[in-house]
Amino acid sequence: MGGQQRVYRERIRSTQSLKKIFRAMELIAASRIGKARSRVTAAAPYARALTRAVSAVATHSNVTHPLTTERTDTSRVAVLVATSDRGMAGAYSASAIREADKLIEKLTAEGKEIALYATGRRAVAFYSFRGRPIVRSWVGESDSPTVEMAQDVADVLLDAFTAPVDEGGVGELHIVYTQFVNMVTQVPRVIRMLPLEVVEGVAPVDEAEALPLYDFEPSAEEVLDSLLPRYVRSRIYSCLLQAGASELAARQRAMHTATENAEDLIRDYTRLANQARQSEITQEISEIVSGADALAGP
Repeated sequence: MGGQQRVYRERIRSTQSLKKIFRAMELIAASRIGKARSRVTAAAPYARALTRAVSAVATHSNVTHPLTTERTDTSRVAVLVATSDRGMAGAYSASAIREADKLIEKLTAEGKEIALYATGRRAVAFYSFRGRPIVRSWVGESDSPTVEMAQDVADVLLDAFTAPVDEGGVGELHIVYTQFVNMVTQVPRVIRMLPLEVVEGVAPVDEAEALPLYDFEPSAEEVLDSLLPRYVRSRIYSCLLQAGASELAARQRAMHTATENAEDLIRDYTRLANQARQSEITQEISEIVSGADALAGP
């Protein structure tokens, strides 16, 4: 009984240590989630304004651009998967990887060749363990992506889309990330980034009203050359910000649940330890009484 009691006490101490770790990680995630949400909100107006500008140029000019044109000379497709650098975030990374695997399976069935890009050590470890080559990866900034990181990601993917076929050029770019809805809900999403499809157009006008006139200086081609890369960088940065906020929210929720589970384990082990101690005391009393009776006997 004494050995069993010691086992329970050791389990209580180890669970208490884990509880402190879980609680600390929950508080860290809670302190950082506010800033992450503010960054997502702050980036939205610029992204909307840039989308309207690109839509206006595309609508009121007859210019074709490489970033808006379907490539028929290659079947190679780039897939960017955004995951976390660290664990203890529940099913955050697993959900994004699962969504990416569905996309890869679908594209492979269509006869496409996949070129994998990844952000976060979880995706890198997952695909490396399974022997799937990764063209380029970015790690260390999954929960707080910087503008420089997003620009580097966008530049690499833009170069891949505009590169010749013999240099590994791709015909499409898909991004798998987790959209931050609120503190409870984060939804894995898949979007096709390239070739560009601007879905938010300029405000419609009545036929009786005069159509707006646009004068492009120096030319519509140069305006698109400047706007479209900015648009791609802005959207990729927005996706990474959404993924970062989703990671922190998922980690806070997971660590809160882990802390509660640790408290339940401590209560259970404490009850079992008390029961073992009570049984040990009862046994000792029984042995003492039995010894006393034996001595008092004839």
